[in-house]
Amino acid sequence: MSQIPLKTEEQIAGIRRSSRLAAETLKFTAGLLNPGVSTLMLNDAAHEFIVSHHATPAPLGYNGYPKSICTSVNNIVCHGIPSANQILRNGDIINIDITTVLDSYYGDVSATYPVGEVSEKASKLISRTRQALELAIKELSPGKYLNACVGQTIEKYLAPFNYGIVRLLGGHGVGLRFHEEPFVYHFDTHQDDVLLQPGMIFTIEPMVNSSPNWDVVIDKKDGWTVRTVDGALSCQFEHTVLITPTGHEILTKLD
Repeated sequence: MSQIPLKTEEQIAGIRRSSRLAAETLKFTAGLLNPGVSTLMLNDAAHEFIVSHHATPAPLGYNGYPKSICTSVNNIVCHGIPSANQILRNGDIINIDITTVLDSYYGDVSATYPVGEVSEKASKLISRTRQALELAIKELSPGKYLNACVGQTIEKYLAPFNYGIVRLLGGHGVGLRFHEEPFVYHFDTHQDDVLLQPGMIFTIEPMVNSSPNWDVVIDKKDGWTVRTVDGALSCQFEHTVLITPTGHEILTKLD
């Protein structure tokens, strides 16, 4: 595994500011959700919000990605591309993924929201995925292993619900670049992988399918959109987290 960067106090302060802006952008954008709204409108509003705060959206142009945020609706697991043709409907669920670059520092956050009135199945998937993330974060502290805190905790909690935890994609180090070491698995790898140390910053972002199938397919036309193979709903929540000398700090959590 490549060297995992430990951030300095100056870097942590910068990443904290960018992470807060990402969280504020997510809150602002989610406030626009309603049936009849296009995902392109959400993208454009988020873009203007980020730019007005003297920052830039990290996804725009990243490896050719064409928009400023990701909007993943229903069976789209992640990396959904906003479009004027994608109009939200009552009963949809949507993940909004925001990454900001402020003074060269990155902050990354996402959450899944109901659009109007959603089914009980969708509502439970949302609440359980959020809870899985929160339980994993609570386990984080120096001297523990990443897999024990994240992969084992998430898999143990979600096992009774017969969901599929996506394995192809995971969380990642972040802060000085969009994607850094370590790769964060959301299922139990049965390995003591990364020993947590103060100064590590990474995302935890479980992607959970409503069926037991964790396989996904990437759209061949746009090269980005990731979908469940069986059309099942998929849900994701994400925070950027710092390991501190005594535990952890959620950098993308608003007061």
